[in-house]
Amino acid sequence: MVLSLKEGAREEDLDAVEAQIGCKLPDDYRCSYRIHNGQKLVVPGLLGSMALSNHYRSEDLLDVDTAAGGFQQRQGLKYCLPLTFCIHTGLSQYIAVEAAEGRNKNEVFYQCPDQMARNPAAIDMFIIGATFTDWFTSYVNNVVSGGFPIIRDQIFRYIHDPECVATTGDITVSVSTSFLPELSSVHPPHYFFTYRIRIEMSKDALPEKACQLDSRYWRITNAKGDVEEVQGPGVVGEFPIISPGRVYEYTSCTTFSTTSGYMEGYHTFHFLYFKDKIFNVAIPRFHMACPTFRVSIARLEMGPDEYEEMEEEEEEEEEEDDEDDSADMDESDEDDEEERRRRVFDVPIHRRRCSRLF
Repeated sequence: MVLSLKEGAREEDLDAVEAQIGCKLPDDYRCSYRIHNGQKLVVPGLLGSMALSNHYRSEDLLDVDTAAGGFQQRQGLKYCLPLTFCIHTGLSQYIAVEAAEGRNKNEVFYQCPDQMARNPAAIDMFIIGATFTDWFTSYVNNVVSGGFPIIRDQIFRYIHDPECVATTGDITVSVSTSFLPELSSVHPPHYFFTYRIRIEMSKDALPEKACQLDSRYWRITNAKGDVEEVQGPGVVGEFPIISPGRVYEYTSCTTFSTTSGYMEGYHTFHFLYFKDKIFNVAIPRFHMACPTFRVSIARLEMGPDEYEEMEEEEEEEEEEDDEDDSADMDESDEDDEEERRRRVFDVPIHRRRCSRLF
């Protein structure tokens, strides 16, 4: 990933981009791009990855010329410059180079089309940073501090709360979580989270403490206090064996119709040497909350009749989501760069509903 970084942009290149888009680039953006002018379009991208069984995201940091080519003048994203791009999902993070359509100048966000408004200009926003510096330094600090794990040479944007750890006997369980904006929406309310469970047996445990996971139990609570309980065999289709010093990790996901919620539960194991002896290992409570979001100005400017009709549709959509959620399922090189750059902003964002995986 580091080798994909480009040399810094020249002052005249940055000036030319400002002339092309008709707006001044933020000073901190210019300063950063004098050092490195983004990266080549490669996988994995420098700005983090996320992988589930049927979904993959990896974001590249765009060079200034490619970003300028994706500068937005259309309603809903006016005066917004893309900072990142994922060739798999079409997802980008944008910076508002001018205050417009309810956005603050220099704000960094993920776009989130309002699926109920029937208006392409109705785009909600998940706010990621107040400025380019705020956005970029927060990400870098998480990488440097080890807050974001590096797995198979990819940076994964999981956040781990140091207090989110539980130990039962010789087994410790810890949890890290991540919000997926590309699978979420504000209208209708559908907030998608993934979590990574780490199960580790102490290396000092006795050999006879080796055990196998049989089942899982979850208690899931949303921000309204609604509780759902889920129980099933194994985890993500597996029944891992845990022995002294061994670590087992798995990833799964869940959705909420509220902006936040939490989960807690336990795994049930049996000892390998005493198969009829079972015991539960606690999974600590872990909280999930979506980033701050801002509702599209197009929605705010709607007439009362339009708004009432949309609210009714949203309620129907929410009821359908609740029914769907009841199911329990576990779950290059430089020669190619020009072609990839050409395709960057022709790729639509595919927002699809994924089943909850426990």
